[in-house]
Amino acid sequence: MKVSSFNSIMKFFGNHFCSSRTRSLLSVSYYYNYSTSPRSSWKQPVDALYRKISPMGDPKVSIVPVLDKWVQDGQYVSKAGLLDIIKELRHYGRYGHALEGNQTRYKGYQSEAQALGETISMWMTDKRYYPLSYGHVAIRLDLISKVHGIEQAENYFNSVPRQLKSLEVYGALLNCYARAELVEKAEAVMQQMRDMGLARSILSYNTLLNLYYKTGGYEKMENLLHEMEEKGIDNDKITYAIQISAYAANSDVDGINKILTKMETNPEVLDWATYSTAANGFIKAGLVDKALLMLKKSEEMISTANKKPAAFEFILTQYAAIGKKDEVLRLWELFNKQLRVFNRGYMSMITSLLKFDDIESAEKIFEEWESRNLNYDIRIPNFLIRAYCRKGLFEKAESLLTRVIEKGGKPDEKTWRYLASGYFKHNQMRKAVEATKQEISVARSFWRPSKYYLAVSLDYLKGKGDLEGAEEIIRLVRDKGFVSWDIQEKVLDYIKDGESNSPLPFGLLAKAMDGDEEPSKLLAVEEEGG
Repeated sequence: MKVSSFNSIMKFFGNHFCSSRTRSLLSVSYYYNYSTSPRSSWKQPVDALYRKISPMGDPKVSIVPVLDKWVQDGQYVSKAGLLDIIKELRHYGRYGHALEGNQTRYKGYQSEAQALGETISMWMTDKRYYPLSYGHVAIRLDLISKVHGIEQAENYFNSVPRQLKSLEVYGALLNCYARAELVEKAEAVMQQMRDMGLARSILSYNTLLNLYYKTGGYEKMENLLHEMEEKGIDNDKITYAIQISAYAANSDVDGINKILTKMETNPEVLDWATYSTAANGFIKAGLVDKALLMLKKSEEMISTANKKPAAFEFILTQYAAIGKKDEVLRLWELFNKQLRVFNRGYMSMITSLLKFDDIESAEKIFEEWESRNLNYDIRIPNFLIRAYCRKGLFEKAESLLTRVIEKGGKPDEKTWRYLASGYFKHNQMRKAVEATKQEISVARSFWRPSKYYLAVSLDYLKGKGDLEGAEEIIRLVRDKGFVSWDIQEKVLDYIKDGESNSPLPFGLLAKAMDGDEEPSKLLAVEEEGG
């Protein structure tokens, strides 16, 4: 099971202690023989080539001709420079770019940067410009896993010459399995590394520890920590972070206190997220006063945080979680005084206020955000639209939707899902059906429409004799690839069957659209923002 605390921080933010450092320390980046230089220090040829490559977002456009022309024009970029470009592309999550000539299916926002990175990696060796090195094999293995999946990564690993299968490469394979949560395969690789004398890196142990944490293998975690102790492998910051996260996830107060005591003897391994994670554990255990103490300590360490906005943002939401509205308002004021607040800060504040059901204050923060003319992030108005729909304030929700569109915002799947949820809940069926149709219309490949709402919409339209409307929805679902032709025909047959008064078999859509969905729980999930 994946549980809160450390994982919740990782999910909420992409660039601070528990996400950035864990993702990098527990990933292939630390296997490289080269460190990533900041772009500000790049030499002109490297930066110039990056500027040519990075804007390319069309999956049908190959970047190989750009690379070839660069060489043909007599331009030069060192191997280290190309690896810096690859790492920079992997660092940023620009989505949707598939490798040329591949039929890769992306789930969610698959990173075009990863695909671009792999293209450059392949080009570096396929064009015979640079020979493979340990680090290069490791980075390619990592990229193949992310772009094509674990099976292709395994095939690549098996094709690598024995002399290139170093600690870096085995470590990269271990990381691939850990990322895919394939425990047995990860354990098998770790055993191979032990047998070969390669299991001596704290990174490898942290990778496996993190896997056990994510999958709930706490007994295995303890055994691995004991092995590290026997081998004289000292805990580092990440090791401690994983342990405190595991204890927090299980509301193990004694365990949290034990790890905190160890960490506080070595201030180098402490930062704001340590105490924030501990606070989550105390919150789960119902120890609000202890959680508050941890949040105060976390606040004290914001000044030394690498990503200060992330610290402010997350601690705000934690104060809200324990019902401390005064602390939320105080910290928000401090945040605004010390730093420039961007979209994530406004998201944190609006969601925190909505936890107190304070729609009026959330509206004021929203207006402040609009006045800043920041990048228009649809998630921010979505929070208010969801709140309005939960309360049945549809005039406000519809007015805000109009305002969003007028300002150039683009309603997304969640916008329409929240509206549909509210309309269904308050029996405004015609509007609910229209919102469901809009949700399907804007749905991207990673999204899955509500099977329950879809079935209810089709039944409603059939009952009203609007066969054309029902057919439009099911064809739209088919065109988006959510159901097969076979299922489409079965549903169309049901819709056209004028003699049948029975409801659309829910199981038919549930099976066709990847699993069951419990209608009784759906509205509750929507109200929580699921």
